[in-house]
Amino acid sequence: MEVCYQLPVLPLDRPVPKHVLNRRGAISFSSSSALFGCASPRQLKQRRGAISYDSSDQTALYIRMLGDVRVRSRTGFEPERRGSHPYIDFRILHSLSETEGSVSARNARRLLSFQRYLRSSRFFRGNSPQNSYCVLDDDYNGQAKCMLEKVGSWNFDIFLFDRLTNGNSLIKLVFHVFNTYGLIEHFRLDMIKLHRFLVLIQEDYHSQNPYHNAVHAADVTQAMHCFLQESKLARSMTQWDVLLGLLAAATHDLDHPGVNQPFLIKTKHYLATLYKNTSVLENHHWRSAVGILRETGLFSHLGTTQRQEMERQLGSLILATDISRQNEYLSQFREHLDNEDLSLENSAHRHLVLQMALKCADVCNPCRTWELSKQWSEKITEEFFHQGDIERKHKLAISPLCDRDRENIASIQIGFITFLVEPLFVEWARFADTRLSQTMLCHLGLNKASWKGVLQGQLDSGSETDTVVEEPDSQCLPQESHKV
Repeated sequence: MEVCYQLPVLPLDRPVPKHVLNRRGAISFSSSSALFGCASPRQLKQRRGAISYDSSDQTALYIRMLGDVRVRSRTGFEPERRGSHPYIDFRILHSLSETEGSVSARNARRLLSFQRYLRSSRFFRGNSPQNSYCVLDDDYNGQAKCMLEKVGSWNFDIFLFDRLTNGNSLIKLVFHVFNTYGLIEHFRLDMIKLHRFLVLIQEDYHSQNPYHNAVHAADVTQAMHCFLQESKLARSMTQWDVLLGLLAAATHDLDHPGVNQPFLIKTKHYLATLYKNTSVLENHHWRSAVGILRETGLFSHLGTTQRQEMERQLGSLILATDISRQNEYLSQFREHLDNEDLSLENSAHRHLVLQMALKCADVCNPCRTWELSKQWSEKITEEFFHQGDIERKHKLAISPLCDRDRENIASIQIGFITFLVEPLFVEWARFADTRLSQTMLCHLGLNKASWKGVLQGQLDSGSETDTVVEEPDSQCLPQESHKV
């Protein structure tokens, strides 16, 4: 068997339990000379994402890697692996000096991550690195940790956080909030499985999508965290509710193709056929999330009934993000508020509040500061226009809001705010009635006025060029103080 790279070994000061050596997602091997002397490759094929050697050796030296390692076999063995599952190609370390041209950004990020791992392993062995190439990485990690201390602030800059975490904002943020709420301890989550789950989630978002990518998922998760910190929800939501809310936020757009449902329907995409043209994308996001939950076995220690209920409620939350069904959920929520019969002691009512919170988090970009809101508006418009370009290329009817020759970002945002965002956040403010909800409404009004100014400037000048708009004065905004 040919191994692409000699893995470093971390000595342990105590015996390794069998359940650790047999854990999926771990690589373990004995300290004997026959390091990779596995007699039969069939033993490797029995489990995905894990390679173990001599698991009965309780004094083994072992290393656990959070992801698959590519192993080549001359006997023709090919480990089964998921298409989107991340791996580190260790051959980069050998071929880097021989390769002409620049390494892709994707491989470079993985290489830097592995360099940081090597540095930490040398430190624990008492060997300091001769050359420090990762000073900037360490500095960025420190700044990212400082940002996480204020992850409950509505002014949290997810774009900066994503840069500081080297594109791993979703993994870092979700792991942090899970730990903040005590979910890891409460639900006895395996750290290896949790990390692999988060890696798979992040990898299943399409980074080439301008808007529907892992950064958007991280932003929605951060917004959901802010809502869960609201006084009414903080007092009433159980650990189960919090877990479901955060999982739904992190996976609500999983594997989004970057086009909308009408596009899938008119192109007769297999997903439209599979889900019978009803909540096509939302059903796909839900099923994809359930598939990764089962693949990683994150909740395999729970009972079957409890896991099935979790999957059902997760689907109910994600399906609520279907904008075409907004009036259905909004009318139900408004009716409860009008009748004053919304009781958070009722599990069904708490679930409805979680649905509304996720809906608000999903479209909360116009409620952010102008600097953040404008970036999100540009990204979603770019994605719309990209779909329109595909439709034009294949001589299909161009979907509404997707024609770059007829539409502009200002008019799109004004309509989006007026017909979708405002009605939703007005009712949420009726329910929550907090400083944060008033802050969001104030940002919403100022951003809408700013886009009207942009549109008017374009009409006056007769130009389609973007007009620079000054950020609204933040002194007129009530300042929220939800910080963790």
